[in-house]
Amino acid sequence: MSRPIRLLVGSDSAGFDYKDRILADMQADDRVEVVDLGVFQGDLDGASYPSVAIVAGKKIAAGEADRAILVCGTGIGVAIAANKVPGIRATVAHDSFSVERSILSNDCQVLTLGQRVIGLQLARRLAREWLDYVFDPSTPSGAKVAEISDYEDSITG
Repeated sequence: MSRPIRLLVGSDSAGFDYKDRILADMQADDRVEVVDLGVFQGDLDGASYPSVAIVAGKKIAAGEADRAILVCGTGIGVAIAANKVPGIRATVAHDSFSVERSILSNDCQVLTLGQRVIGLQLARRLAREWLDYVFDPSTPSGAKVAEISDYEDSITG
């Protein structure tokens, strides 16, 4: 058996309720080792969506984690913020096909969800489904993801 996915789960206050439910699901899933990045119950004003997303992106880029699931009101803010970290591919996805393609076509390391956009049961299902997919760089998508990485390397030096 391969090693567990090192997974980060985080949110701002607008995504806190879903984050805690998804976190509990992930803690019960033996495919992952999960770390809670917050925001935490006692400090709901303590983390902005950019700060949580940037921390997650930096940890993945540094090799300290493999993937992250982040939740804010729409999922858009955390996706934008995480994508500012060099080497990170983050996407908001609110349906099963997009979740599948985020990995199989784009090798996204960060899935973002919107608590104000989709229902809790769907969010939990999408998070579980997302863990099932593994990117295969030998597919035609491998060259496209490499092209994105090469461009990013050329501008970040």
